[in-house]
Amino acid sequence: MFHRTLSCCLLVLSLLPSSVMAAGFPRLSSLTDDGFRISAEARLLGTGDRSDEILASLSPSLSLSPASVSKVYTAAAALDRFGPQHRFTTRLVSTAEPGPDGVLGGDLVFDGGGDPALTSEDLWRLVQRLYQAGVREVTGRLVVSQWRFGPVDCITTDRCEARSRVDNAYSALLSSAGVNFGSWCVNVAPGSAPGVPATVTGCDSKVLLPDIDNRVDTKAANSGTQLSALRLTEGGGDVVRVSGQISTNAHPRDLYRASAAPAEQTAQLLMAMLERAGIQVQGGHTTSTTKPLASARELAAVDGEPLQEVLLRTLNYSNNFMADVLALDMAADPRPSLEQGGAAIEAFAAGIPDHGPLTLRSGSGLTPENRTTASGVNSLLAYMFAQPSLFPSFVAGLQSPSNGVMRFIRKGPSSFQDRVMVKTGTLNEPVQVRAMTGYFRTRSNRWGAFTVLVNGTESTPYLNWTMVLERLSEDLAALIEAH
Repeated sequence: MFHRTLSCCLLVLSLLPSSVMAAGFPRLSSLTDDGFRISAEARLLGTGDRSDEILASLSPSLSLSPASVSKVYTAAAALDRFGPQHRFTTRLVSTAEPGPDGVLGGDLVFDGGGDPALTSEDLWRLVQRLYQAGVREVTGRLVVSQWRFGPVDCITTDRCEARSRVDNAYSALLSSAGVNFGSWCVNVAPGSAPGVPATVTGCDSKVLLPDIDNRVDTKAANSGTQLSALRLTEGGGDVVRVSGQISTNAHPRDLYRASAAPAEQTAQLLMAMLERAGIQVQGGHTTSTTKPLASARELAAVDGEPLQEVLLRTLNYSNNFMADVLALDMAADPRPSLEQGGAAIEAFAAGIPDHGPLTLRSGSGLTPENRTTASGVNSLLAYMFAQPSLFPSFVAGLQSPSNGVMRFIRKGPSSFQDRVMVKTGTLNEPVQVRAMTGYFRTRSNRWGAFTVLVNGTESTPYLNWTMVLERLSEDLAALIEAH
């Protein structure tokens, strides 16, 4: 069926003059019949004396919401600013000196370095290095300092609601001292027998963090597993309520839910780890927005993963926390807002030839006010393609439909599955958005770039990915095979 469809498509293309061929995406454009707004463009990328060649376009200068396609701007700007091997450093500092008995007579300050990928493993390494430095007791407090940024004002409904309750991880709140992508992880395992409660624990510590309201029943083998989790913030702090059932022969499941206060989450985890390592903190813990004193001495430090590794995770998993923390890292202003992080990326894009207008209120695309054009995104891709030292790290964050982590894109002809590398974007409120951008390799091994932004309106029907992918994959496959 694919070969017959593709042959017909190639025949039609061969009979059309190039000006008509470039006029649009024949299948994708059918979505405009239902009122969807589309900005789309595909181009061959120039090399040497060759200029870019437009293969197909459909309102390429129409400014629309890109959703998480915004993250390709964040990735490109971060590579341009920091370089692929940059590592963010997280430190433990103090104005006090540890004595020969291992007692630190003052506060221990966690200096959050804005690492978008800081994890529990990094905290364990940090605590181990503090132990190696000879510290066994802290007479003061553990102070988690998010002086660079945080708590960051929420400007989207999802994040504002997440301050009190949340049933997802994508709307995690932001801090330069956040850990585990601003989310709690709880592990659900079957109980010892049917009819008894499941075993629910925190993923990161034997200490039960966060507090857990366990409403999961253990069922007989092969009964099926259905779990839901809601993080609530009550007077005593975060509570994750887990409900549903798990069968006795099911594998344990990890569930992630955004925390109400990332710096507080870091403080709680770090306190548990310090205690486990045999380092007592007498004064408890607190969080701060005050920069550590210049006289504070570094007692332990840990470097995060290289930026190229951070970007692979940011783009592959479309992690909003990581993207927005990176954007805030690039902002020039002290204690920046999310809009100021977006402005830093806009300033980078302003230097890209032929880009045109761009509005980014966030680096993640979670903000529905973000606006760009298909032509603009392709200009960004062309710019990065021409950067020999940055392009390998940039393109590594994109995924091939046939083997990427996002299973829903494993659709369409083999040319689309195997010769395309993509980043997707999805929003459902206030209007439906399905967006995709990336590179493709033609049958003659020319590199190309494409971007498709599909936006609904209040009056358009529901838009799902199947509706877009069925059309887009055929259109791109035809272009790939024709060149």
